Amino acid sequence: MEKSILLVDDEGGIRKVLGIALADMGYHVLTAENGAEALRIFKDGPSPIVLTDIKMPEMDGIELLRRLKKINPDTEVIMITGHGDMDLAIKSVKYEATDFVTKPINAEVLEIALNRAQERIAMRRKINEYTQNLEQLVRDKTQKLLEAERLAAVGQTVAGLSHAIKNITGGLKGGAFVLEKGIELSDQKYLMQGWEMIRGNVDKITNLSMDLLNYAKATDLNVQPCDPKQPAQEVIDLMRPRAQELGIELVSDFSQNLSPCQFDSDLIYRCLLNLVTNAIDACRNDALDAPAKMVTIRTKKPRGWGVEYQVLDNGCGMNAATQKNIFKQFFSTKGSEGTGIGLMITKKIVDEHNGVIKVESEEGAGSKFFIKLPKKIDE
Repeated sequence: MEKSILLVDDEGGIRKVLGIALADMGYHVLTAENGAEALRIFKDGPSPIVLTDIKMPEMDGIELLRRLKKINPDTEVIMITGHGDMDLAIKSVKYEATDFVTKPINAEVLEIALNRAQERIAMRRKINEYTQNLEQLVRDKTQKLLEAERLAAVGQTVAGLSHAIKNITGGLKGGAFVLEKGIELSDQKYLMQGWEMIRGNVDKITNLSMDLLNYAKATDLNVQPCDPKQPAQEVIDLMRPRAQELGIELVSDFSQNLSPCQFDSDLIYRCLLNLVTNAIDACRNDALDAPAKMVTIRTKKPRGWGVEYQVLDNGCGMNAATQKNIFKQFFSTKGSEGTGIGLMITKKIVDEHNGVIKVESEEGAGSKFFIKLPKKIDE
């Protein structure tokens, strides 16, 4: 492969002599008598090596070096300098010149400088090839890892879904058995109990199907300016009768200094409803004799966020292992009563709002869930 070099000098005699010497070294030589002409030639077809005089009229070699490096930082530029121009030569090295040779030019010294430039070009080419190969290797390994993670996620999803369906099927079978007994014995109580068990599990199937569909598809957020208290108050209004029926006090503690925030009110309502439902279940299932079971929805204005929702309960609480897994697919603390999808979807909704969700809990002392949302979804 023929080597190319651009020779720049305002003296025709030097260009001719150096041109012959460079050609003898195996170079295809392009010449320019000043910096402006050199830039035009370089832009038409960049040479990997430029050999230029430092002192030239109009545009000196230092300025040419600076402009060449701006066009292509990898260009190897060798400066030609006189004995009295050492300060300029040192300055050129600061501008990333490859080397400099002094007049009168010794052919051996010039060849050493050119060989050094060629070595730098070859080394850079090898580094680029190595980097490209490494990047390709990383892409290949990443793709394989993603495929493995997808397979693992599919396996986990299938296993979790199978467990949820198994629980529902068990409930349906139990309801059917009680219903059959009611028919056999003409017992109204058994009939009603069996029917309620079947209806409850049919509702679970419906909810499971909807939750899976909602989790699988990308959520189309209906983002509008909202009063942060509105979805929380709607959850309070809906769940208060059920809480009272179970002997649980449902309390609201809303900050009065909240400004409107931009979010999907229906989806945030769904998140809070899920958290409050879980909190009520935690209080209902708590075997400890607490003075009074209580669930609280609180709103606050944290620094740097639009709103923070807190859902607190003094129910059974969770240990550290449960807290670590609480937002994972199909993880449930309710045994056969839960599907493990609710909190998974809640986290998905919060993530899609660029928010954060976390939990603090102590076994036997209750739990506290936090949801922080930005004032605007793109913040």
